[in-house]
Amino acid sequence: MALKKRTFLERLRIKYKLVVFNDDTFEEKASFTLNRLNVFVLLSVLTILLVCMVTAMLVLTPLKEYIPGYADVSLRRDINQMAVYTDSLERVLRSNDLYIQNIKDVINGRAGMNDTLNAHSKPSLIDSNVRIGSRPEEDSLLREMIESQNEFDLSVSDSRNKDQGIAGYSFFTPIKGIITEKFNSKTSHYGIDIAASRNEAIKCVLEGTVVFAGWTSETGYVIAVQHNNNLVSIYKHNSVLLKKVGNFVRAGEPIAIVGDTGELSSGPHLHFELWYKGNAVNPKDYINF
Repeated sequence: MALKKRTFLERLRIKYKLVVFNDDTFEEKASFTLNRLNVFVLLSVLTILLVCMVTAMLVLTPLKEYIPGYADVSLRRDINQMAVYTDSLERVLRSNDLYIQNIKDVINGRAGMNDTLNAHSKPSLIDSNVRIGSRPEEDSLLREMIESQNEFDLSVSDSRNKDQGIAGYSFFTPIKGIITEKFNSKTSHYGIDIAASRNEAIKCVLEGTVVFAGWTSETGYVIAVQHNNNLVSIYKHNSVLLKKVGNFVRAGEPIAIVGDTGELSSGPHLHFELWYKGNAVNPKDYINF
């Protein structure tokens, strides 16, 4: 008589006994009665529990940050902020580079009507929004009293001069002497040469802050002073510099000594330049030498 073939469900329900023996004494320690259906259900439950535990760990703990391609919300926000800061820093560095390059060109006598500077209005030779020697508003009463006492002083940082432009300033003569070479922008001579006695003191034409004080091979010891209203004065071929970068000087204050330094000098004299809004102007038009 042939055996009846069992169905799939009947095979799943066939019971098996799992017995655990001691290998030395063959003593029965435990036994389990199982079938294939029980094993399948148990494995399914364990798999689901394992998936739930792993998911909870990834969602509720920082482990998710180690998953490739997964980015935390706070991390994305930090990245966006860093991108903005980097862009702002890049703009500031670009402006500073243009500013420094323009200062170098002015000092070395290679600057002119700088189209590059005019094309980038932000990084002008001097930031028009910066007022040198500005004082806090809390001292307004004291400031008014002092300014009223110095109404006829040579210091010309008054805002009224700013409205009138460079013509509204009363410049102090840097040194008395004979003009040996005049201003000529066509020959790249952006200042005037004033012959003077050796070791004579050179005075600042306006109050301002020293932005450069150093040595160049062509022009020797050079000092440059930044004034209000995008105005810069430069003094070249000095023998000694009396001020350092960052010093605040007033009009008529000695800042250097006449010398004969640099490859382009042929005798004791002062090469004086005046720059207004990034362009060289003829100092003789505004100062009596």
